Amino acid sequence: MKNKSQKKIKYINLSNSPIVEAILDIYVKLPNEFTIGNLKELHKSVKKSFPEKQKRIAHALNFNISPEGVESSGKPDGYLFRSITENKIVQARKDGFSFNKLKPYQNWKTFRTEARKLWNLYFKIAKPLEITRIALRYINRIEIPLPINDFKNYILTNPELAPKLPQKLEFFFMQLVIPKPDISAKAIIIQTIESPVNNNLPLIFDINVFHEAKFIGNKSEIWEEFEKLHVFKNDIFFDSLTEKAKGLFK
Repeated sequence: MKNKSQKKIKYINLSNSPIVEAILDIYVKLPNEFTIGNLKELHKSVKKSFPEKQKRIAHALNFNISPEGVESSGKPDGYLFRSITENKIVQARKDGFSFNKLKPYQNWKTFRTEARKLWNLYFKIAKPLEITRIALRYINRIEIPLPINDFKNYILTNPELAPKLPQKLEFFFMQLVIPKPDISAKAIIIQTIESPVNNNLPLIFDINVFHEAKFIGNKSEIWEEFEKLHVFKNDIFFDSLTEKAKGLFK
C-alpha cells in the first residue's frame, strides 16, 4: 500500500507546471513515391484548429560561400500547421509526425488524446509502410530563486566540481543517456542554465524518452508504448527533483 500511495503523490498534476513545451513524435517510413505535396491534404482536415501553414525545412543544410557571405539552404521535408492562439503545432513530414504543445500544458490525457486524433489523420493520408520510432520530449524551465548555495538543494543529478577547483559555477551543459531495458526505451536528458531573470536562475531540464521498434499499421499497441514512455518520463522528472524544487510549482 505504501508504494501505491507514493506513486499517487509522484504523479499529481502540478498547478504551476514548469513545462514550456511537450512534443509527441512518431517516425515512419513512407512509400518511395510519396511527396510532401501529398501532406498538404492534411491541412484541409485541421485548418479550423491550425489555420497557419508553412513549409518545414529539413535540418540538413547546404552552405555556399559567396562575396555576400555564407548562405545556407535546406530542402523542404513537410509542413507545419500552427495555432498561435492555443500555442500548438502539427508537423507533417516525410519522415514522420509531431505534435508540439507549448505552455500552458494542461495534462497528459488531453495532450495524448489530441495527438492521437491528429496522428490518425496523418496516417490516413501518408499511409506509412512502417513506424520506426516513437518518442516523448518534455522541456521544463525551472525558476530557481537566487542566491543558490548548492544545486543539490533542487536537483539531484548535477555537475560535481573537483574539491581543489574554485567552487563557483557560472554555466554548465550536461547530457545523459539512460537505458531502460524492461520497456526497450532510452532517455536523453539535458540539463543546463540560462542567464538570471528577475532574481531567478532558469534551469532547463529537457527529457527525451524514446522507443525504437518496428510497428506495422495503426495499432493501439503504439499508444500502449507511449503510456510506458510517459511513466518513464515522469519517473525521471519527479525522482530528479528535491521536495524544495517541487515546492516551486505549487
